[in-house]
Amino acid sequence: MEWRVMKQNMIGYGRAVLATLALMFAGGTAGAQDAGAIARVQGGASCQGCNLFQANLSYREITGRNLRNANLRQSDLTIAILDGSRFDGANLSIANLYGVRGTGTNFARANLERAILVGTVFDGANFRGATLSGANLSGAELGRARGLTQAQLNTACGDASTRLPQGLSVPFCR
Repeated sequence: MEWRVMKQNMIGYGRAVLATLALMFAGGTAGAQDAGAIARVQGGASCQGCNLFQANLSYREITGRNLRNANLRQSDLTIAILDGSRFDGANLSIANLYGVRGTGTNFARANLERAILVGTVFDGANFRGATLSGANLSGAELGRARGLTQAQLNTACGDASTRLPQGLSVPFCR
């Protein structure tokens, strides 16, 4: 008799766990990848507003693309070429942009919070209104970037080799 009660309690507990998980994920796939959208971008397409969460776009040429308002959170863009692309309003938080070249790329109002921008080249890139809180700009070439403010840079970090527009500085990373 006691075994049956324990079994019923375990079944009830399991159902409660499943119900809780269902409620947690009922809001849709806001954090989940859209494999089709990722494949299209990997193949050369623009994808405005797409969910590219954790996409692997490393070593790709992503030039002249429209990725405005896209979710690229935690994506890997290592050594990618982003020249002339639009990431305005995009979520690139916690993304890896190590070694990226983004000449003339638009990051206006983009979320680059805690992004890795080590060794990047952003000649003529637009960072107007971008969030750089916790971003690592060590070795980044931002000397000709547009729209950067001291307030943005105060929330990021860099090193002695970080190049910034005249009159701007960035705290050193620890």
